[in-house]
Amino acid sequence: MTESSFAETPSLLAPPLMRRMAAWLYEGMLLFGVVFIAGYLFSTLTQTRNALDNRHWQQAFLFVVFGVYFVWFWSKGQTLAMKTWHIRLVDVNGQPVTQGRAFLRYLLSWLWFFPPLAAGGLFALPGGEVAVIMLGWVLVWALLSRFHAQGQFVHDALAGTRLVHHKPATSPQRTKFWHP
Repeated sequence: MTESSFAETPSLLAPPLMRRMAAWLYEGMLLFGVVFIAGYLFSTLTQTRNALDNRHWQQAFLFVVFGVYFVWFWSKGQTLAMKTWHIRLVDVNGQPVTQGRAFLRYLLSWLWFFPPLAAGGLFALPGGEVAVIMLGWVLVWALLSRFHAQGQFVHDALAGTRLVHHKPATSPQRTKFWHP
């Protein structure tokens, strides 16, 4: 598929940036539940009594849990947040994403967070300063999509994936059993 045919195919156009960021924020809220359950499971299995004990192992465990979560749902096309905001993940040709490509996207998506976290660790910055740098970096990273020809995020361009608008199929009208 050529660059010009993407512009002519509305189904492969990126959803508006605000909708993608709304889905991103919603995904973050949903991940609180994933973190809670995974953290509880890790603490129970390792008999960790203090949150700072085994901290690095727990972070590694959460990294794997997030990877499983995202690779699973992205290879199916969308997470719950993406479904809510009518966004679907496909490859550059509009085909479903393989688990390998979804895994690559997962690793590359850490570019949203890794540079500020690395800077915070390298310069021993306090949490508040890391949070401010993180917010600035997320803003810059999101705005970089404005410079991509199809409006995709940088990690999607690198992974060979794209976020597209996905209008769900309409279901037939249900019979109403109660009429006001």
